[in-house]
Amino acid sequence: MIDTPTLDGKYLGTISADFVKVADTLREASYHLRKQGEYAYPIFVMAPVPLSIGALLIDKNAAADNQWYYYAAYLDALVQAGLIAADKTTAFQEAYKDPNEFCCLLVVDNDFTNFVYMPYPVDEGVMG
Repeated sequence: MIDTPTLDGKYLGTISADFVKVADTLREASYHLRKQGEYAYPIFVMAPVPLSIGALLIDKNAAADNQWYYYAAYLDALVQAGLIAADKTTAFQEAYKDPNEFCCLLVVDNDFTNFVYMPYPVDEGVMG
């Protein structure tokens, strides 16, 4: 897969609109993956069509008005699948944003493949 450097506004809008609907589920899944200890770098693969990467977490057909499928994965699994080069893991770890604040998404759509960090919505009821 080719990592494309730019994300146009229309794409970002589609991703953002869908992400808002599933953010709480992804945040919870990220927490549980990290809690297990072996999965320090959760990555959620999102695609408009079914893929065989990671474990299906959210089926776009089961969710209200979703345009994307979401799969739970983690750094080592994507290295083993050849989606992240083994010699790039340190660079990935250094670039990885705080998983309590950001969701790491691997967007896969036709000729477009890119990592995107989306901030989780702020819960107005939580002081912090």
